[in-house]
Amino acid sequence: MASVSVYARQERAVRVGIVGPHELVERIMLSGLPGPHGADSHLLPTEADLGLRRRLVMAPYLSEHEAPERVARLGDGVDACLFASRFPLDYARKSGVLSCPATCIQLGGTTLSAALARARRDRLDPGRASFDGISRAELDAGLADLDIAADGAHLRDETASAAAIASFHERLWRLGQTTAAFTCMDQVARRLTAAAMPTVRLEPTDWAIRSALQVATLLAAHRALSDSQLAVGIVEVPALRDSARRPAPRQAREELQLTVHRFLVREAQRIQATVSRVGEHAFLVVGTRACLQGAGEPPLVARARATLGIVLEVGVGTGRTEHEAEAQARIALAQSAQARTARAHSGARARVAGTSAAPDADAGGPAAVMASMPVAGQAQAAPGAGPGVASLDRQLRAGRGSDGRPAADSLSRLRALETLTRLTQKLAADSAPVVDAELTGQLLSVTPRTARRQLRALVDEGLALPLPPARRQHPGRPRQAYRLVVEKLERRAAQ
Repeated sequence: MASVSVYARQERAVRVGIVGPHELVERIMLSGLPGPHGADSHLLPTEADLGLRRRLVMAPYLSEHEAPERVARLGDGVDACLFASRFPLDYARKSGVLSCPATCIQLGGTTLSAALARARRDRLDPGRASFDGISRAELDAGLADLDIAADGAHLRDETASAAAIASFHERLWRLGQTTAAFTCMDQVARRLTAAAMPTVRLEPTDWAIRSALQVATLLAAHRALSDSQLAVGIVEVPALRDSARRPAPRQAREELQLTVHRFLVREAQRIQATVSRVGEHAFLVVGTRACLQGAGEPPLVARARATLGIVLEVGVGTGRTEHEAEAQARIALAQSAQARTARAHSGARARVAGTSAAPDADAGGPAAVMASMPVAGQAQAAPGAGPGVASLDRQLRAGRGSDGRPAADSLSRLRALETLTRLTQKLAADSAPVVDAELTGQLLSVTPRTARRQLRALVDEGLALPLPPARRQHPGRPRQAYRLVVEKLERRAAQ
């Protein structure tokens, strides 16, 4: 079994993004430096004790609402994020920019106790104050430690805008229900100070910072280890599967296998993985979880669609051994096939329910595929006409659909689709979708020069795949063969 050699991966340090106000980010960066941190530093294990190497990446902001933008700029450059408080963390989560584990500095415990002590020193009553950035349990525990009744304390624990939180504190103060505000947000503190309301900042203590930094480091290490976990991908090429209705010639199958194998070898080299053939229409890719799994579909699928114009079915599995990961990959591939079959049946039932007096056509042939192709503004073809061709011709002439709106595809795309449909209809039902300029000219009744131009247009639109020319023993330029990507018509019919 031929395979591509695996590249050695260099060990890398875990990277933690620090998201918070400028002053707090500087404090966190200094707390992450090696050296003594105080009398209680021995209570927390260092990164060396945990066997980790950590790098801190700064992402300061002026306002908490800028946190999602700062996180988006970090991108994939960090393994975990540490936020100044729960509010910017919630903002980032709701915006959908978080792509890594995240945590925040806990403002209960020592942080809340220090703030309550400062308020008492300034002769403020914490029992009649408003709070944000902490939970009800943390507030009750902090007040109980100082023997303060919590009946008169008000808490805003829901995530909201800075203006809404500031309005919450100021309204209670103007109504005489509170004497001070405890807040963790810089923007809220500035608003309340401008309104002359007594304000106490919930500033994290050094202990809270170091504790949160340890948690973020462990989250980053866990993600790094998870991304480095052994993963196996099973790649199947539907175009290479045998079909009873349309068996592919041996030469065309071998050419397509070679093309797909070359593509997978390039991808394996790019992501430092290995690739091997495991069947007539399947390949095995061995790498890591980070390089094989994407947020949605595996990256290989999108690149194959864009580069080769074909569909790949990929199942990715992880495990302690290659055998276990391969078994999980085959399970994932089977589940994906079942989901596609269910969606196809559901779509077919929906189309049947919404169709009345449709022209008769072979359900499995290209005519049926073209008849159900969802082109914007497509009109029903008259019985006896080529399914979908008359509709496409009208769109090509008018450039608009039946509803007067511009067509969803460009004119060049529609022309290429029409050419592909006509070729598919002209080919015999049991022949492979492989043509050259001479055969195309015969099928479409055009000159070889026009046929070559139409085939190049199909390649430009991703509707045909140029095959490597076959070796010839006689002198002369070999014929250029093309494989028609008839799957594009089937996918449009399924949409």
